[in-house]
Amino acid sequence: MKARPALFLLALLLPAGCGEPAPSRDGAQGSTTPPYVRAEADNNLLERLETPVRVGELGPSFAACNARGTPRDRGNAEPVPVRAAPYDEAGEIDRLAAGAEFFICTRSQDEHWFGIVYDRGGQASERCGVGGPIPAPHNYLGPCAAGWVASASVRLTSGVPRTSADSTPLTR
Repeated sequence: MKARPALFLLALLLPAGCGEPAPSRDGAQGSTTPPYVRAEADNNLLERLETPVRVGELGPSFAACNARGTPRDRGNAEPVPVRAAPYDEAGEIDRLAAGAEFFICTRSQDEHWFGIVYDRGGQASERCGVGGPIPAPHNYLGPCAAGWVASASVRLTSGVPRTSADSTPLTR
């Protein structure tokens, strides 16, 4: 007996859900939330980003940049690109030819990039002001150029004695 009134109500309400939806004021149906319109992608965004090179990261007891390097001999004469930030898509700001020298001041968190400082002539010049201690770490502001090079393309030279081909090896 109790099932009959429930079936009767169900039979009355079932057709109510089959009607056309009521149109809204602006002609949209359903939600009143405006549709999402995606902005155009900026494919050059990564090229415009810059990450400054930090100097003095080891504190005031050490030189602002503690290592020197030169481009690794890669078997071709192509110069090593210097980038504005530590990733391949960053804009290229300069190129260093074989034989160029630079200060290595910092590295990226993944250690794939070195932040370098160099004289525009491609030398690690003392006029760059990073050979001695500085009071606190900061972004390098000049007078020399600064940027990022892939660590795989760098040969560390600081602390490595220069030897000629005809020199005798050191013995103890």
